Amino acid sequence: MDCIPVILSGGVGSRLWPLSRQAHPKQFIRLTPEGKSLLQQTWQRVQGLPQLQPPLVVANEAHRFLVAEQFQELGVTPTRILLEPVGRNTAPAITVAALYVTEVLASDALLLVLPADHFIQDVAHFQWGLQRGFSAAAKDWLVTFGIAPTSPHTGYGYIRRGESLSDPDTYRVAEFVEKPDLATAEAYLAAGNYLWNSGMFLFRAQSFLAELAQQQPQILDYCRLALRQGREDLDFIRLGKEAFDQCPNLSVDYGLMEKTQKAAVVPLDCGWSDVGSWSSLWEILPKDEWGNSCRGDVLVYNSKDCFAQSQHRLVALVGVDNLMVVETADAILIAHREAAQQVKQVVEQLQARNRSEAYNHRLVYRPWGYYDAIDAGHRFQVKRITVKPGASLSLQQHHHRAEHWIVVSGTAEVTCNGKTFLLTENESTYIPVGAVHRLANPGKIPLEMIEVQSGSYLGEDDIVRFEDCYGRKTEE
Repeated sequence: MDCIPVILSGGVGSRLWPLSRQAHPKQFIRLTPEGKSLLQQTWQRVQGLPQLQPPLVVANEAHRFLVAEQFQELGVTPTRILLEPVGRNTAPAITVAALYVTEVLASDALLLVLPADHFIQDVAHFQWGLQRGFSAAAKDWLVTFGIAPTSPHTGYGYIRRGESLSDPDTYRVAEFVEKPDLATAEAYLAAGNYLWNSGMFLFRAQSFLAELAQQQPQILDYCRLALRQGREDLDFIRLGKEAFDQCPNLSVDYGLMEKTQKAAVVPLDCGWSDVGSWSSLWEILPKDEWGNSCRGDVLVYNSKDCFAQSQHRLVALVGVDNLMVVETADAILIAHREAAQQVKQVVEQLQARNRSEAYNHRLVYRPWGYYDAIDAGHRFQVKRITVKPGASLSLQQHHHRAEHWIVVSGTAEVTCNGKTFLLTENESTYIPVGAVHRLANPGKIPLEMIEVQSGSYLGEDDIVRFEDCYGRKTEE
């Protein structure tokens, strides 16, 4: 039976701020020494499973180009990338994937549901556990994977393991329980029959949909309508917004797995982490003899059990213990490791104040490349722009700003008011207010340039697009 990984990539990872932000969340970041993002590692760790098919990805529509580019780096073409117009938790996300498989692909494959932002150290044992689940899933069990706990963790939900099934290392789920307090978590650890809830699942597409029809028919109806109202956009399918908007916001655990009589669990002991906070990242990273994990330009003296990461400046830690220090171009986080879960409250304050640091990095990724907003002031802004070989920005117009472009390296093809010409290193041009213009890179190396904007309004929404090969709207 075919196995299709369903990779859920809709999360934000706010507890890993300031590195993880709404426009570029943790699943797209290279957090571990492997050099690949968590999303890329999610696909790589299932390689070698029997009858494995290309992944089916469910993602936030704002991240569609990040998803596509990261799979392109791996040389992988997903089965499809389904775009959620709004986040509706895991039950609707899995449902649209299952409907796509059954109604569009006309298949009843096994769906291996994997969050895109987890880390697993022992891939061999992970695959061993997955293959234990195949037999039960083929018999219509809805299989989840429980992690053997290594500590009385209060940040995870738990699964109480029930009676053994006929399939090896597979058990009936006796109970799902919410995140406990410390005393309860310690009791779970001592009992020996509780597992951390990993949020990973394996089941036949039809088995899942049949059970959902009994437990959550409203989710099934709205998701089916959202898929049928969806439209193709390049390599993506945009789900129908009106129908998906009305879909109940439920996790698959609460909406289905806690209610069904067909839930089974396979225990895993594979070095799993949901990388849900800076303290959990510290736990899985290499450390020095004093327990410090440092990345970037960091000096440590007389300090222990700290995590420090620098992206742009020297960071020095002196005489401190159990601190997390994360430096980015526009924000610095300093927190005690025991307060790691509270970073989310900082993000909520930033959002309440409409601060850009909650949403974007200074470095902003676009399908054609990226830009770094290096300076800004009254009526001016300076950006460093990088355009990938063969890529081009949209044919566009600004009503409120003019732009000066200076090529640092590479070749720029400039279109301005109907005229097209080339610029090379150390050459520049001026784009007046209201000019219809486009920037492209016809070369084989990245185009690096400096853009100086001036005018009465410099917001990103001052863009009127006439042509765009990426199908973007004005505000994207």
